Amino acid sequence: MKSRILMFVFAFAVWCILTWVPDVQQLIAGGAVALIVSVVMGSMFVNRPHMLFNPIRVFYFLFWYVPVFIWELIRANFDVAYRVIHPGMPIKPGIVRLRTELKSDTGLTFLANSITLTPGTLTVDINRDDGVLYIHWINVVGTDPETTFREIGSRFEPMLKKIFEEDVVE
Repeated sequence: MKSRILMFVFAFAVWCILTWVPDVQQLIAGGAVALIVSVVMGSMFVNRPHMLFNPIRVFYFLFWYVPVFIWELIRANFDVAYRVIHPGMPIKPGIVRLRTELKSDTGLTFLANSITLTPGTLTVDINRDDGVLYIHWINVVGTDPETTFREIGSRFEPMLKKIFEEDVVE
């Protein structure tokens, strides 16, 4: 039930931010859509919603994860743009296997989306049981799993582990 309420609040807040018009009809429509989304998807959102309200986790998310993610996003955009502008740049696409220590659905989802949202990489599949992600990469730098993890996952995994999985002082 808590996850459905959290989903409703989150969906309604996103609706208000993206389509804000100080109009009663917009707010009613947003509330209806948020209610439908929370009823249908609420149980899939997060298993432990109380964790998201922990100020320490919020601090880590806003001041550690978000800046690193934005930096990696900008860096990856320039890398892909440079490869487009200079056709002589090597492109060696392939699918790589990335093993992660993340166990929670939320942590895995954030890792997969963080990888997918940075240009040049796309999460193709997640095997939750083994903690393995399969990622399409525009320029595979090596076949060694350690090299792959260092290039793709090592930037995000420690942060996401701290935010979504480790015990922090309440």
